[in-house]
Amino acid sequence: MSSSTAVRAGRPGFVWVAPALTFFGLFALLPMVVVVYLSFTAYDGLNPPQWVGLQNWTRIGTDPLFVETLRLSFVLTAASWVLQTAVALPLGVWLARRGRSRALLAAIFFIPLLMSSAAIAVLWSTLLDPNFGLASVLGPLVGIDDGNIIGDSRYAFAAVILVIGWQYMPFHTLLYQAAARAIPVQLYEAARIDGAGRWRTFRSITVPQLRDTIITSGVLIVVGSMTTFEVVLILTGGGPGTSTRILPLHMYLEGFRSFDMGYASALAVVLLVLGTALSLFIARVTGYRTMASQREGM
Repeated sequence: MSSSTAVRAGRPGFVWVAPALTFFGLFALLPMVVVVYLSFTAYDGLNPPQWVGLQNWTRIGTDPLFVETLRLSFVLTAASWVLQTAVALPLGVWLARRGRSRALLAAIFFIPLLMSSAAIAVLWSTLLDPNFGLASVLGPLVGIDDGNIIGDSRYAFAAVILVIGWQYMPFHTLLYQAAARAIPVQLYEAARIDGAGRWRTFRSITVPQLRDTIITSGVLIVVGSMTTFEVVLILTGGGPGTSTRILPLHMYLEGFRSFDMGYASALAVVLLVLGTALSLFIARVTGYRTMASQREGM
């Protein structure tokens, strides 16, 4: 048997990937095509779409809220990446070590993974309620006498970032925990023999070994932050004013409250392009496409 025949024999046939391709085509590619089509129409969700050409796209350039919502989306994405990585990375490495107390803390810390975005938003809206929530106590400590943190344009967006971080940090911690446990212990033993301290070991061994996981986590944070809106919708509704109106929420409000599905579809296409471009940019500048196992002998 030739080598090429052996290689082909070891690969799954098309029939094996057909279900996945069918699922992806029906629930990903087809909706994308429909949204692109609707972005060139006037559609209220009730009557048939009417072709209007580039009218929705030219409106984006004159929409006074578009630039602001786009800016807030980028700020949310950058802040989420910094906050979640700074907390999840060291916490995941710490939880990767064996210990009964660590396992108990991990079980408690991962509770947000079991909750939906709506439940988390309702929970935090109750905690930040200025009348009977924790905000009535924490508010005066940060200079908000009435405790209305999510009702103050100076602090509402920061509160949104913290709530979203609280929601997704356990997931990324789990990624780092699994990756840290896969690091060969021989590397740490060699570092200990050489007299390296904890910080030097973390910086010179742990972080380089987690490089691929850091990139993967970063891509997930970027894509997730560019598309999330449920927490913002329930927690602040985009307010006070427009201080927390990010682009995905702007798209939702235009489509389902203003019943302008055509313009909302154009905003959805913008989100799709931005999310894809950011992901490809990260993959290119970090060498994500050339990932290889960093374990010896693999």
